[in-house]
Amino acid sequence: MIQISVDEMKRDLPVYLHRVEAGETLVIVEAGKPVAEMKPITRHSIDSTSKKLRPFGLCAGEFTVPADFNEPLPASIIAEFEGR
Repeated sequence: MIQISVDEMKRDLPVYLHRVEAGETLVIVEAGKPVAEMKPITRHSIDSTSKKLRPFGLCAGEFTVPADFNEPLPASIIAEFEGR
């Protein structure tokens, strides 16, 4: 890993971006202390952050929706939710 100062990074940003694109990892230091790491994005890291749709019917047959699913809740359960 290559260490560069914040000032060097500001001065030659395009140069350092090209180096990262080429596969290098840079450690950015300020007052001699590491503050950040810049590394190339891999195809795997892009794919893992994107949301993937779950397949339709993933849990098909694992449970059934009761016939009274849309019926109002009994008054006793509503009272418990409301803290009465």
